[in-house]
Amino acid sequence: MPKTMTLFAAVLSLAFLACVVHPAAVSPPDRPPHHVKNGFRNLYETSERRGFGAVLLWLLGLAPKEVPPVPPEEVSPYVPDVVPADLERIIHPDSSGIQLTWIGHSSFLIQAGGLNLLTDPVFSDRISPVSFAGPRRRVPPGVAFARLPHIDAVLISHNHYDHLDRSTIKKLGDAPRYFVPLGLRDWFAALKIIRVTELDWGQTSFIGDVLIHAVPSQHFSGRGPFTFDRELWAGWVIETKQGTIYFAGDSGYAPHFQDIRSRYGSIRLSILPIGAYRPRWFMRPMHMDPPEAVLAHRDLGSALSVGSHWGTFKQTDEPLGEPPVYLRRALREAGLRPDEFIVMKFGQTIVLPPR
Repeated sequence: MPKTMTLFAAVLSLAFLACVVHPAAVSPPDRPPHHVKNGFRNLYETSERRGFGAVLLWLLGLAPKEVPPVPPEEVSPYVPDVVPADLERIIHPDSSGIQLTWIGHSSFLIQAGGLNLLTDPVFSDRISPVSFAGPRRRVPPGVAFARLPHIDAVLISHNHYDHLDRSTIKKLGDAPRYFVPLGLRDWFAALKIIRVTELDWGQTSFIGDVLIHAVPSQHFSGRGPFTFDRELWAGWVIETKQGTIYFAGDSGYAPHFQDIRSRYGSIRLSILPIGAYRPRWFMRPMHMDPPEAVLAHRDLGSALSVGSHWGTFKQTDEPLGEPPVYLRRALREAGLRPDEFIVMKFGQTIVLPPR
């Protein structure tokens, strides 16, 4: 691809995917503090702007230089760690425990409470508004779409292209129940999908015996350059008889993790993003790095945390293989055991036994 086209593709993709932090806005009277005119805002973000001009500075190499947090010689050339999916276990899960399978990026299959739930399912080759450009998948989905079990519910954290994939949603169709943040119902309706439950932060719904809570995250939304923050973004707390599961989606580090623990108690299993964090001058407000993810793990009182949002698509400056190395160092420096916060192999299934 010519250099000019490569730059165009990167700008186009990042215009939709990059972190933009808007100045604080004022909530209308008698509305929740994260509601603003024509959209939503974060509760804890800074007022520093990271707009399209900052994206160009970054892409053109004119931004401040940063020292890598992990020396390059400590990061091996990236080779995705892949295992064959355990299809027998996936099709016949042990309903007395919690079962988790990593598909890639933020896409996980959660099997608990007799239900099969997908988080932010993305099976496409690219995460982009166009099919010919944008970040390309570096490793196939850990479970092929055709080998998925019946999906009861889908949790969508927000509408960025690496979390809400039109092609995948069309394939899933109207069979699952979709749980989405405020403002996304119409997007699904355009695909003739009506089994959609739209929730604000703090609201609760259910499927079967499982409670689904929408909770705050620190991020933003938008699928076009002029539509930032019109739709809400969220994390999800899943209450099952086997324990409470937390899916952060995409988030910067902020006090909302402590708020979640205060409201829902300690978490048995957390899925926390650990990638797409460099350069920090640009990414810090909306993407955690591994040390911040470790702080979130502690804030949540999580018995086990699993790293997400890394290793599948090259979106930012850190090498694809850096997040797990950085995570191990962050755990060691925090005095935590390495088995408290793990990264999974693509296609791997882990089981949390009955309590």
